Amino acid sequence: MKTLKTQVAIIGAGPSGLLLGQLLHNAGIQTLMLERQSADYVQGRIRAGVLEQGMVDLLREAGVSQRMDAEGLVHDGFELALNGRLTHIDLKELTGGQSVMVYGQTEVTRDLMAARAAVGATTLYEAREVQLHDLKTDQPWLTFEHQGEVFRLECDYIAGCDGFHGVARQSIPAESLQVFERVYPFGWLGMLCDTPPVHPELVYARHPRGFALCSMRSATRSRYYLQVPADEPVSDWSDERFWAELKKRLPAELAETLVTGPSLEKSVAPLRSFVVEPMQYGRLFLLGDAAHIVPPTGAKGLNLAASDVSTLYRILLKVYGEGRVDLLEQYSAICLRRVWKAERFSWWMTSMMHQFPEADSFTQRIAESELDYFIHSRAGRQTIAENYVGLPYEAIE
Repeated sequence: MKTLKTQVAIIGAGPSGLLLGQLLHNAGIQTLMLERQSADYVQGRIRAGVLEQGMVDLLREAGVSQRMDAEGLVHDGFELALNGRLTHIDLKELTGGQSVMVYGQTEVTRDLMAARAAVGATTLYEAREVQLHDLKTDQPWLTFEHQGEVFRLECDYIAGCDGFHGVARQSIPAESLQVFERVYPFGWLGMLCDTPPVHPELVYARHPRGFALCSMRSATRSRYYLQVPADEPVSDWSDERFWAELKKRLPAELAETLVTGPSLEKSVAPLRSFVVEPMQYGRLFLLGDAAHIVPPTGAKGLNLAASDVSTLYRILLKVYGEGRVDLLEQYSAICLRRVWKAERFSWWMTSMMHQFPEADSFTQRIAESELDYFIHSRAGRQTIAENYVGLPYEAIE
């Protein structure tokens, strides 16, 4: 067994692991990253693409924002469609100048992978049989297989950025974690296509037939979503059926201008809310989907991972730079304060915008009335805007 050493071992080479690795590398803190999938697989994942101001700033701080700043689409607002009418949520005006950036997670990952390769930091793809050891000691270590060899990796800290199904959270004794979960009775059928977006900004539509979202990746590539039953087979949805249903759920002014075309990819994503507490166990820290899942309605999943990254990065800066090991125990509490606020907003948006099959007519009317109140009240629109652009990151002191 070969022995390797690093300061921070990062499990998972998705955007959260890569961003943490880049920030730490720039600060002179050594990292080694393990990823169970191939680089091509990681790069090929189709994910969300609305970045909060905080994540945009963090990518700039990491020195990987050049392409995002050149190609990303700055959005100062978005549209809510209720009863066939559009209501504009002016993010910039309602939040004192903040906005969001539309830039695909696939592109964020590509930029971060290129930056890590450029500085020569180590990422071992297709690392198998990863196991974590002695997490409650000052010298945790991992074992794994890579290219037919078995390795022991010694480190100071472990960052679990390996997603909901990853080994990091599963390495924590079940009795040490409290799980909070809600599974929704529907999913999102998403379609990616090379057609111009139907609207310059994102459109979230509530309709008796179900929710719809009009999003985009660029001025020529669109991403559309339809609410469908959670167990809906993708094979039941031809391109023609998808476009026809989308038009029914959009306000007439948008349906008439919708440009259709062949799909590049279709998939059904289930919706769930999920949080584990605490987000750390000894020298292991959970980040992103390893610790929490949000429904995509509020565009919070990737952005919450970024705020976890920011918190752990700034704690480790003080640990290595000032010896502030006392801050390590604050990681989970700091993260969870922001996580639960984002979970609440995502739950609220999901509850307001979707049709719930078990809901009676009274409940449906209440949801419509609440959303109608929010969009016709400046205070209501401001609440939506503040949450959408992202709540501020908590200072590490």
